[in-house]
Amino acid sequence: MATTNIWQQFKALIPEGMRIVATITANNGNGTSQAELRDGSVIAVKGESVSVGEKVFIEKGEIKGTAPSLAQYEVEV
Repeated sequence: MATTNIWQQFKALIPEGMRIVATITANNGNGTSQAELRDGSVIAVKGESVSVGEKVFIEKGEIKGTAPSLAQYEVEV
């Protein structure tokens, strides 16, 4: 009978890495785009599949798809 580690099974359900939401500010023409993060900083990411001005999900430095344009609120607790 093989033993299984329940923690390893649980971790397998959760994708690794962070998902960032950003706004595309430019398509560079070389397979990369510029994206502005919520804090105002600009990064270069792989992919040009999204038009300028649209929000995207970024994982591991690559555009993974479009993100919905939702309002952002900050609340102090």
